[in-house]
Amino acid sequence: MRIGVIGGGSWGTALAVHLARGNHGVRLWLRDADVAAQIVEGGENHAYLPGVRVPAAVTPTTALDEAVGAAELVLVVIPSEFCRGVYKDLRARLPVGVGLVSATKGLELDTLKRMTEVAGEEAPGHPLAVLSGPSFAIEVAQGQPTAVVVASRDAAFAEALQRAVSTPSFRAYASADVVGVELAGALKNVIAIAAGIVDGLGMGHNTAAALVTRGLAEIARLGVSSGGRADTFSGLAGLGDLVLTCTGGLSRNRRLGQALGRGRSLSEATRSLADAAGHSMVAEGVRTTLAATSLAAAAGIEMPIAAAMKEVLHEGRAPRDAVQELMSRTLKRE
Repeated sequence: MRIGVIGGGSWGTALAVHLARGNHGVRLWLRDADVAAQIVEGGENHAYLPGVRVPAAVTPTTALDEAVGAAELVLVVIPSEFCRGVYKDLRARLPVGVGLVSATKGLELDTLKRMTEVAGEEAPGHPLAVLSGPSFAIEVAQGQPTAVVVASRDAAFAEALQRAVSTPSFRAYASADVVGVELAGALKNVIAIAAGIVDGLGMGHNTAAALVTRGLAEIARLGVSSGGRADTFSGLAGLGDLVLTCTGGLSRNRRLGQALGRGRSLSEATRSLADAAGHSMVAEGVRTTLAATSLAAAAGIEMPIAAAMKEVLHEGRAPRDAVQELMSRTLKRE
């Protein structure tokens, strides 16, 4: 297929590399002309995915028209705060019937909408899907065995996408639960920051296990109340992605939490995510915490870990105090 990948960060580049290895022709759109030139001249995205050769079947471009003009499928892989503007720009450029796939794990802060909802508003008339699951970019780019979920309300599109992205090292499972898959992918970043804080404070495996388990419970509560299926949260998009992001050393959200637990401010912790060349990396959980607590309040759902992370990230509460309060909440049945 001819595939456009919108976003040249680590995840967008990794997906472009993976799709090219699957014999697709890929046009990779990047905002940064210097990064595009790196790929053209050296065959590598030094800024965001160093050490990985970008196949010749990937054509980098800074022109959105060139990236999607002849595409049969478009994947959008950019931070959530920029998605509405990009989908708006795609509206007049996408050929009729081209499928749109969101690979962004976040929520729009102002509207509390999921990314496929944003896509549907700004670029209507296209089949929509979400790709999510436990998948660190560098491991996908290296061809390490990975399993993800592709979800769409259009069963035929979900199955076509499943076939298009699957390879011997990358297995996609099809789902109809767009709401559950998107919310699971976004909300786990909030819990991952908390897991990083626990580690940064020097707390042990017992604490981390309790946090992950109770974190999954509150993610599932909000997800099901929003229309997601309960079984989605025990699968790859839910438990699988949560465990990876809360325990893996490559997780940006966990790393940010570790820095907070070690006494750094949010601005210092955010700066610590930049690579050696100073390119910033986004920890989606910082913004998603605000969206998650707002969604929970509107739905009347208890999310104590998310509420504690909001206090730490946005209200200046000391991380250790937040953890201690979580442990002293009223006793109840599981």
